[in-house]
Amino acid sequence: MKPIFSHVGIVGAGAMGRGIAQIAAQAGSTVLLFDMQLDAARAAQTNVFAQWDKLCEKGRLDATQTALYKSRLQCADSLTALSGCDLIVEAVVERLDIKASLFVELENLVHPGAVLVTNTSSLSVTAIAARLKRPAQFAGFHFFNPVPLMKVVEVIAGLKTGASVCADLATYAQQMGHTPVQAQDTPGFIVNHAGRGYGTEALRIVSEGVADFATIDRILKDQVGFKLGPFELMDLTGLDVSHPVMESVYHQYFEEPRYRPSVITAQRLAGGVLGKKVGEGFYRYDGGTAQISPEEPVPQVDEMPPVWVSPRAARKSELLLLLKNLGARIETGASPSPQALSFVAPLGFDVTTVAVVERLDPARTIGIDMLVDDATTRRRVLATNPATRTDMRRAAHALMARDGKAVSVIRDSGGFVTQRVVATIVNIASDMCQQGICSPTDLETAVTLGLGYPMGPLAMGNLYGPTNVLEVLFNMQTVYGDPRYRPSPWLRRRGAIGLSLLHEEE
Repeated sequence: MKPIFSHVGIVGAGAMGRGIAQIAAQAGSTVLLFDMQLDAARAAQTNVFAQWDKLCEKGRLDATQTALYKSRLQCADSLTALSGCDLIVEAVVERLDIKASLFVELENLVHPGAVLVTNTSSLSVTAIAARLKRPAQFAGFHFFNPVPLMKVVEVIAGLKTGASVCADLATYAQQMGHTPVQAQDTPGFIVNHAGRGYGTEALRIVSEGVADFATIDRILKDQVGFKLGPFELMDLTGLDVSHPVMESVYHQYFEEPRYRPSVITAQRLAGGVLGKKVGEGFYRYDGGTAQISPEEPVPQVDEMPPVWVSPRAARKSELLLLLKNLGARIETGASPSPQALSFVAPLGFDVTTVAVVERLDPARTIGIDMLVDDATTRRRVLATNPATRTDMRRAAHALMARDGKAVSVIRDSGGFVTQRVVATIVNIASDMCQQGICSPTDLETAVTLGLGYPMGPLAMGNLYGPTNVLEVLFNMQTVYGDPRYRPSPWLRRRGAIGLSLLHEEE
């Protein structure tokens, strides 16, 4: 198939530029790669050639294809050499002044029908295009690193971008073997915007002393199915990349509380504790492997107390069945006996508040997270309150680990780890739909492919229940008095009437 853009120029020969050059050549385009340092362009060309040679050695390309691809990728010794291109992709440093000046120069070189695009991850497409004479021919075309493997690209319309330009870019993305998603020109676009909830809420949980980095990572991987915990992910990305994005989205949204960064990452960035690439981040690395402390062993308890379950517990019937299967002695009275271990399972509320409201003895009260169906999770999470006795904590841990399932015990807070992080992710995604940043379908696609989540945020909301997510948010807003937990109107409407979160308004 003939590519929609036959001659493509790439400005910037770093990791992103050479990755885009590789898939553009594979799509059938003649590609000119330019960098202010000619040696950098030559090195990038050599790197891409080596990638094709490896694919050929593995039998994924034949010799004829490899030679053809190589013939399409050439180096340019000046910007002027790009004058005949139909499409020019910029992949230079993330500075508005540099990008804007570059595009003014490029616009004066190319023919009027040429399309100019920026691979910016955080800057405004409209602002970059502000000095152009033909802003209708300018758009965002945001790939993810490594480009050949990350199969999603955001097509971003600036305020004056022509609709046909975005349509052509989407077609070209498909020709390159990628999935295009359409986004409006808003801070973070889709992926970097939707991804705000995962790390920022985890950082808030740590800052409150609820759990340490490793415990939070374990919980979110084992309960929800994330491939990497938030702190593993930040270590992999590097705080020199992730923290500036947090600050950028926060400030571009005029200090919207949902996107508030953390002093934890700011301090670590200042101290050079960036992550895996420097050998130290939230974890220390030895030979590239994170050194993670082992989990607390399951306590040995000689005599297990009887247990009582709050009538207000989430998934009460499932919790009672679980306790029965674990061999617990279950009390069924209206209130617990003086010897009983009391289980509460709140959504959004802290264990302390529940114990006080339900007139339970805090010393014998433990919380359990029942947002996730126990049959589908690899880990149970318990929460103590400040008055919980050590013997009751140990008994609850031992009981819940009887069948060999992992157990984490955290400190009291409004909402458990999974509840807080999932509710924040779903709420931010819902707000994106409310703003019309993208369609719900494109949001799900972008997050699944671009962030590697086990499912899209709206599917996550459907799985755990829109009403449950809303209850977590409303109750956390009550506990914290913080507007960051204010539910999105889009979510409130759907949660209130029980429709699928993926239902689009007509």
